Amino acid sequence: MQQIKDYMLEKLGNLISIDSPSGYTEQAQNWLMDELSAMGYRPRKLNKGGVTVHLGGTGNPIMLFSHVDTLGAVVNYIKQDGRLALTNIGGLNANNVETETVKIITRFNGVYDGTIQVPNASVHVNGHVNDPRNFAENLEVVIDEDVHTDEDVRKLGIMPGDVLAVCPRFTVTPSGYIKSRFLDDKASASVLLAYAKYLKDENITPSRSIYLNFTVFEEIGHGAACGIPDDVVECLAVDMGCVGENVTCTEKQVSICAKDSSGPYNHAFTSALIEAARKAGVDYAVDVYNYYSSDATVALRAGHDVRCALIGPGVYASHGYERSHVEGLWNTFALLRAYLA
Repeated sequence: MQQIKDYMLEKLGNLISIDSPSGYTEQAQNWLMDELSAMGYRPRKLNKGGVTVHLGGTGNPIMLFSHVDTLGAVVNYIKQDGRLALTNIGGLNANNVETETVKIITRFNGVYDGTIQVPNASVHVNGHVNDPRNFAENLEVVIDEDVHTDEDVRKLGIMPGDVLAVCPRFTVTPSGYIKSRFLDDKASASVLLAYAKYLKDENITPSRSIYLNFTVFEEIGHGAACGIPDDVVECLAVDMGCVGENVTCTEKQVSICAKDSSGPYNHAFTSALIEAARKAGVDYAVDVYNYYSSDATVALRAGHDVRCALIGPGVYASHGYERSHVEGLWNTFALLRAYLA
């Protein structure tokens, strides 16, 4: 199984390196199509975006979700001094994104580098440099080009609506901690890829019909609204667990979420996941996340007649510079293997 674990980490690094803010995910989708096809599966793209694939098996169909879209921003407008005003995609946090490097991805004129800063960012000349941050008033992108006016910027081909992709800064420490932006939810996407490879490598035919759905609009609220076959009876969001005060999950565990901001998940489904974890000796936690929602909830709100549950590796500092651990991803894989056996 070490080969599968190594594969999982390798593919996480590959996927993290692909810029994919919601609405700009074609490259990530193409990468998934190639990866799944290389394993011998027959994935397909949805019209709205997203990649689905059937892993085999018959009867009692289940679909597993993870999402590969991330937080990000777009150019709101070009300032007269050549800086860029930005507007966030999803829950990008103004309080922790300052000083991050970004790619300015234009529609027709290539990619430029920049940095998110407060205006007049030098503390030695600005007595208000530590005022509260927000995207509307006091964060901007400084372009790493010789620009001094809005006209200079337009000559580069930069325009409102161009994508701003934040540098993820992916690293794995010798102690197994994984640090990066966008572990939500590329960590779990790598777990699903590892599970798909495990079935192929071990020549396992699943005991039930299993679908994967890599969604690309989760961060803006409508990822799993479609792409679910009519015969699916269970949907399992494989997203992330949260680490912090008043929850028990750690970065080395798989979290089983009993309730989030949308309400409780299916009681019997959640209990079955807990029982599977117990029997298999998986290191898990059960928690409630009051500021969380998932693709499973989107599926229900879209009217799909399915039972839903939510699991994922523990992640600290969600929607920031996040941290998890190799064992958290591996326990998530182990729970999937136990439940789907």
